[in-house]
Amino acid sequence: MFALFLGVIFGPAPASAQQTNSSTDVPVHMVVTVKSHHGTQPPAVAADDVKVYQKGKPDAVASWVPLQGDRAGLQLYILIDDTSRSSLALQYSSIDKFIEEQPATTAIGVGYMRNGTVFTAQNLTTDHALAEKSLRFPLGFGAGYTSPYLALSELMKKWPDTKDRREVLMITSGTDPLGGGFSNDPYTNPYLDAAFDQAQRGGFIVYSIYSPGVGRASRGLFRTDLAQSGLDLLAQKTGGETYYLAFGSPVDITPYLQDVNNSLKHQYALTFLAKSAKKPTLEPVKVKTEMPNTGLVTAEDGYIGSGM
Repeated sequence: MFALFLGVIFGPAPASAQQTNSSTDVPVHMVVTVKSHHGTQPPAVAADDVKVYQKGKPDAVASWVPLQGDRAGLQLYILIDDTSRSSLALQYSSIDKFIEEQPATTAIGVGYMRNGTVFTAQNLTTDHALAEKSLRFPLGFGAGYTSPYLALSELMKKWPDTKDRREVLMITSGTDPLGGGFSNDPYTNPYLDAAFDQAQRGGFIVYSIYSPGVGRASRGLFRTDLAQSGLDLLAQKTGGETYYLAFGSPVDITPYLQDVNNSLKHQYALTFLAKSAKKPTLEPVKVKTEMPNTGLVTAEDGYIGSGM
């Protein structure tokens, strides 16, 4: 997953990278998640095992640092859709356990998405007990359907710059009558477009767990499959992942939370030397490895600076 850390340099570049540097090369900082293809624990990956391609052409890897120990800083926001069914509260013990399992270096915030904005229940804190106490029943019928992506954008816009990773776990149906109308088509949703564009530029990784809503969504007026597709697209663009069952809500979201937790434990800070753009822009970037049974999960695009 590429979550870009703009303005942060992860140590000196190796000699091989320095030799290929030129006046047109600019450092790009991203976060990459290592995943195993067969459910086993991901292996350690060395810098020599990583290849970066910008528009199909290779770029030099300048730095590859595991985000552990004194580099494990993480800011994680849990966003709960207030239109979710009250049965979601049955999953709160699993969310409590997920919060408790986070290391002391992880600051956790909790917010509820309603009316296109985020109502903060707990600001980012390393006191994980406070984050747990802030969980409450979703409003359900008391919350009107608006855009969860508009709420996400507002949260990211107000999020202060930091050298730590910035990641989001959304629990939502993905239903968005503002952007997608009754069809809920993610490919015509300007709020979704704006959310993943802002996420890629700011280095945010977004995970989501599908949770059905109340009211109109439960009566089938919105296309559930397309709502889920919107969450899939957001994860694909930002380097996160979406979790849901084909029919109804999951009996237990614990396996999903465990997978998110495992991803957070196997992330690396990548710096590579990109060809300078005329102006800062998002460009397709691929990060690959030839290690067997191992994949590198990244955002679809990288934010390339102008080198000025």
